[in-house]
Amino acid sequence: MIPTFVTQSLEEIRFWSRIMKEHAFFLSIGFTADQTELVQEARSFIPIFEQIQEQASLYNEHTDPGVIQHFNIQVYQAAASIYAYKRKVLGLILSCKIVQNNIPLLVDHTSREAYYFAKRLKELNEGKIIPLPEAIIKENVFFLKIMADHSKFIGHLLDPSERKLVDQAREFSNDFDQLLFQAQDLDHMRPQSETQPLLEQFLDQNRVSVVSLRDFKKTARDLIEECKIKSNIPPLLADHVFREADHFLHIIDAFDAYLVEQKA
Repeated sequence: MIPTFVTQSLEEIRFWSRIMKEHAFFLSIGFTADQTELVQEARSFIPIFEQIQEQASLYNEHTDPGVIQHFNIQVYQAAASIYAYKRKVLGLILSCKIVQNNIPLLVDHTSREAYYFAKRLKELNEGKIIPLPEAIIKENVFFLKIMADHSKFIGHLLDPSERKLVDQAREFSNDFDQLLFQAQDLDHMRPQSETQPLLEQFLDQNRVSVVSLRDFKKTARDLIEECKIKSNIPPLLADHVFREADHFLHIIDAFDAYLVEQKA
């Protein structure tokens, strides 16, 4: 069933507001002890997104669309603000004005997700709810890059002595790099590439790899929570990347259902 404006808006906000809150926490613990202003600025976003989560919990599919439209604008402003903060931090790192423990690709990664969140809210308020073939390709380009990044982060943060897990993470990184390149090729071939058979095969191929990565992340998360492997990965971060893979799978399934409806 195709989601309504209200249900789609609430789904995006409930998922991404938690992600943004956790990003703020992860960034805050990556600064050095003397970088207090940057730490405080990062932490200032935590109550903002907690309040958004609380407000979203008060709404449901029967909420007036006008109320949700106004809510989307409010949340958009928060997402745009944390995006600007993340890009500021990235600029400070790349210009060597600060040295801390947040690697540049990680900061860029979190900023891309904030930009995506803000863009989705804007699109929803513009009435873009039903996925178009173009959106199917572009959404996969975005999320395949996210999955490739996650694989690199996991390999980087695992202790080098966890050789098998590090090798698995590198294999996933290579796999998703290749899937990303294929998706970019398909994107460059638009609109001619926006055919039902190509899109179906595209989604099926991506699903297989995302399921494997999600299961790997779940195993890693469980091992980290049980203190069975050596790493610099906090349990919350392990769960964070698992949830994002699971979210991508839901998006793939939604696109697939849309293509099936188009056939009927």
